[in-house]
Amino acid sequence: MNQQQNSEVSAFLPMLQKGIWLFGILSWIFGLTDRSIALLSDGYLSAIDIVQLFTASFFFVSWIFLSPFLSFNSQSQRKVEGIRQKVEASR
Repeated sequence: MNQQQNSEVSAFLPMLQKGIWLFGILSWIFGLTDRSIALLSDGYLSAIDIVQLFTASFFFVSWIFLSPFLSFNSQSQRKVEGIRQKVEASR
């Protein structure tokens, strides 16, 4: 029974991670849209508004790089495992 629960949890966690990431993308798009409308609605550009927009844009791009759809971690783990096996085989 414990093995079945572990497999269910290991199948559920990536789906949860991707769902949270997609929700975050939608939230950042909404936030950037809101900041852009607020920036342009009053008729003049203030330095604080521009800094807020650039900061939100930076965090949005950072969030995109945290994508669970990219397999950087699994590729690097395979490389490390391959190197570890070669080192252990040479001993």
